[in-house]
Amino acid sequence: MDAELEAVAAHLLALDCSGRRMGGAIRRTFDMLLDGQHTGRFRWEQLHKTEKTHCGTLVEINLQREFDFADGEILDYSIANAEVDCKFSQKLAEWMIPPEAVGGLVLGLWANDFAGKWSAGLVRTTAENLNSGKNRDAKRTLSQRGRSAIRWLFKDAPLQANILLHLPPQDIDAIFRSAAGQKRVNELFRRLQGRPISRNVVATVAMQEDYMKRVRGNGGARTTLRDEGIVIFGQYQRHSEIALALGLPPIGPGESMSVRLARRRPHHEGAASAAIDGERWVVAGSSDPPERAPLLPRI
Repeated sequence: MDAELEAVAAHLLALDCSGRRMGGAIRRTFDMLLDGQHTGRFRWEQLHKTEKTHCGTLVEINLQREFDFADGEILDYSIANAEVDCKFSQKLAEWMIPPEAVGGLVLGLWANDFAGKWSAGLVRTTAENLNSGKNRDAKRTLSQRGRSAIRWLFKDAPLQANILLHLPPQDIDAIFRSAAGQKRVNELFRRLQGRPISRNVVATVAMQEDYMKRVRGNGGARTTLRDEGIVIFGQYQRHSEIALALGLPPIGPGESMSVRLARRRPHHEGAASAAIDGERWVVAGSSDPPERAPLLPRI
């Protein structure tokens, strides 16, 4: 057993037993590279080659910011008194190991935004765990034995969804058709009902500095869509309670979710309902005509 590797693994898992923090750092890296608020980009393929190359460096930086790892003497980090190099690749376990990291520990990461998955593992880069071939920078890849030796901390863990990636082309076209950011945000919440939408998705669609203002009332999407029977739940505790009572997915930090409602009537018997603004409401079905939505509480 590699005692040093196991000590690093135990330390990392103690800091982040669920992987939420590490996965969040990867999500932030993708969002930083895409810079949707200023570019409207949401696909990896839309990045320039230099931006893709920079991804591994940003993952390294964002992990250090998240966990406050000390700098290593030779490698990227010092974790549990061990030198650890951080490597990221778009293909699982295809990390490029530099000469200075040979014999040391590597924290290797992989993520795929479209698949919505990420992985992280530790491996000792001994000569037996590396292929003999080198690139022009003398970097080497893991051998089959090296891949088998990876101590996976998280494997195929869920990455916070970038829901724009999975929308039909007609929905993407409809959302981005308008030159006005407010109209794009309105269309986003009109079409993506019953699904949590992150702040970053809103920023990508709005492409404005005050993007969350486009979601709120007082002229935002909440005001416009109310006449169509659509409400937009936010992070308020009461909003989460109402959404759960209606049988909708939970709303996470920084997320919003729209849904069209209908007043509960006899034909809604058995449907989940919630009290809003003094009346009982249900999630509207296709046969329910549009009616002005209730005002959600601000608590």
